[in-house]
Amino acid sequence: MPKDPPQNGGSGEPEYRVYRAASGSGGGVGTRSRSAGQRGADSGSGGPGGRDSGSGGPGGRAPQYRTYRSSPRSLLARLRGESDADVGRRHEHLVPDRQRKRERSLRRGWTWRRVLKYLVLAVVAWIALSFVLFMISAQDHAGNLPKGAENALSSGGPILTSANTVLVVGLDNRPTTGAGSKEGGLQSYDRSERYAHTDTLMLWRIGGGVSKRLSIPRDTVVNVPGHGQEKINAAWSQGGPALTIKTVEALTGVSINHIVVIDLANFPKFIDDIGGVTVKTPRICSSISGGKKQGGFTLNLRPGEHHLTGLQAMVLARTRENSCNPAYNDLNREEMQQQILNGIKSQLFSFHAFIHLPWASWDAPGVVQTDMGGLSLMQLFIASEIGGSAPVHILKPVGPDVGPWGDGLQPPANARQIVKRLLGS
Repeated sequence: MPKDPPQNGGSGEPEYRVYRAASGSGGGVGTRSRSAGQRGADSGSGGPGGRDSGSGGPGGRAPQYRTYRSSPRSLLARLRGESDADVGRRHEHLVPDRQRKRERSLRRGWTWRRVLKYLVLAVVAWIALSFVLFMISAQDHAGNLPKGAENALSSGGPILTSANTVLVVGLDNRPTTGAGSKEGGLQSYDRSERYAHTDTLMLWRIGGGVSKRLSIPRDTVVNVPGHGQEKINAAWSQGGPALTIKTVEALTGVSINHIVVIDLANFPKFIDDIGGVTVKTPRICSSISGGKKQGGFTLNLRPGEHHLTGLQAMVLARTRENSCNPAYNDLNREEMQQQILNGIKSQLFSFHAFIHLPWASWDAPGVVQTDMGGLSLMQLFIASEIGGSAPVHILKPVGPDVGPWGDGLQPPANARQIVKRLLGS
């Protein structure tokens, strides 16, 4: 009786792995472990009867082995010094494990982990879509700021990491479309931005974890460079944004890094996109440009907290005369404007705002004219959230009836010291 060939050691040859071409549709490389004593199956008699049948199994049946698609060794495998046989051996163990894991995953169906995973992916995709729309819209609206503004600004650092001073301006010109476009009694110059006056002037110290705002009453009488004593709101009509920037800097001693001009035509739409704003008001009885019946606006509110639509928020921001309270004046209006800004900031992370985030992202750049590009605007929104709700500060006048206007307001003599204390700039 012949002896069995030695296995692994002695004078026999060690086991080795044979890679041979597989027949049929597998098209891959076949592998199986064979010892030195079994090599006759490939070159000698293939089976009973001493005849090479071309098949490695008993009775002429095809050998039972797995087939794998051949692939070159990876760089990592080469660095590890693995041969093709080593890679095939490792792959032989990995594929069944992966298949079993896939089968187990299919049997499990929808688990809370899988639901959470896809929910997170959906949220990330929704935010990414909104970011792309915001950047495209910002690029589309770039360059809409009147000429001369950027040359008057001082350079500042990244808004996320360093505090910048932003001048927020609201003009009194009436839009040609949308809300306010059908007010009665308007002349052509009433719709012109070139001849507009600044209804709103606000300094916003924002960035690096800071968020502070200071409103300057529109009737404050100041020295407008090159024009003498004027109400500060006249600087725009006399020299556009550049002269307005220089006038505010001369009054406050603050260098302005960016400017944002609010577009009243698009303001209500953006407010509606985010789901409105919540503000606390006194009794309001407002009728602008003859009221709603004459193409203007009417707003009546009881004292307390209100959730306002975009149109209501715009009317409140413009209200200077309140028939329910004759003492209501421009200082009260500026307080309401700052509350509206705080309301916008609070609403940005609401569920309604998230559901409508792509629409709000698309409309947001159209609400403003600014020197800032898409990335800087995005930093501004993020910095406002990090900085929290800014307290309401107003550069209050010390006396009325200055100059020939009769309704001019005298600024405090130490205006620069007050501004530095309130803004910390």
